[in-house]
Amino acid sequence: MQKPIKICQPAPLKKGDLLRVIAPSGCLRETEAFEKGVEIWRNRGYRVELCEGYDSRWGYLAGTDEARRYQLAQAWNDPECKGILCARGGYGGARLLENWTWPTTEAKWLIGFSDITGLLWSLCTMGVSGVHGPLLTTIAAEPDWSITRLFDWVENRSLEALQGTGWGGGVVSGLLLPANLTVATHLLGTPVQPSFDGVILAFEDVGEAPYRLDRMLTQWRLMGMFTGVKGIALGRFSRCEVEAKIPSFTVDEVLKNRLGDLGVPVVSGLPFGHEGENAALPVGVPVILDGDRGILKFE
Repeated sequence: MQKPIKICQPAPLKKGDLLRVIAPSGCLRETEAFEKGVEIWRNRGYRVELCEGYDSRWGYLAGTDEARRYQLAQAWNDPECKGILCARGGYGGARLLENWTWPTTEAKWLIGFSDITGLLWSLCTMGVSGVHGPLLTTIAAEPDWSITRLFDWVENRSLEALQGTGWGGGVVSGLLLPANLTVATHLLGTPVQPSFDGVILAFEDVGEAPYRLDRMLTQWRLMGMFTGVKGIALGRFSRCEVEAKIPSFTVDEVLKNRLGDLGVPVVSGLPFGHEGENAALPVGVPVILDGDRGILKFE
């Protein structure tokens, strides 16, 4: 496990900046949504360039590991590039992190979520904040306030608090560490895992049955990974319920059973995750979690 995180922010983006598009995970399938996403950034005034091979396919991956790793390195090493936009999630980002070292160049923005959790966490261990937020294939489906929120953060404006449902536990402050639960669970105990001391974890997921969510959270408990965590913020768990004829707990029942006795504030129902509003969450920034009023506030 890494030492406690101390994060710096990349320089604010401004109109005319160059942003590079990479596909570090699954192969591109949502071409219409992707093109709309690229246009949103271009209409904002940014120069958006597609890295060669962004639309490649190798099985379920967007090209070989070597090719996808090259995209990431090329974008990160380009002194003119100020930010990296991830095309989509899926699976495969963690494969790039084997024997990977972030080049010691000027920090730049990395934006994505879901499978991009691995890259965001890896970058976090190097002391650089990324954004857990809409991918190019999902941003066009976001409401206006969510798109504005993403631009607000990367252009150096403050973020509004998010409202959810508080489970009690009082008010705590800590560094925000957002993640897809499934991806994060598979990173536990690896060099990619940041320290959890003093953090507020933020989880979302998609397509995981309640028993699988139970299994993952039980693994966190058995490994002692919640020790030192200050609070937990929960987003959307999309398509995670099972058919009525199958005996099961609900997602809410599993989450409350596995997280409700940790002795830390928990806020659920926050507007981030798959298949719905996906509010941008910066990685490693100070936040306040109010478990009584159900608020996640950005300092």
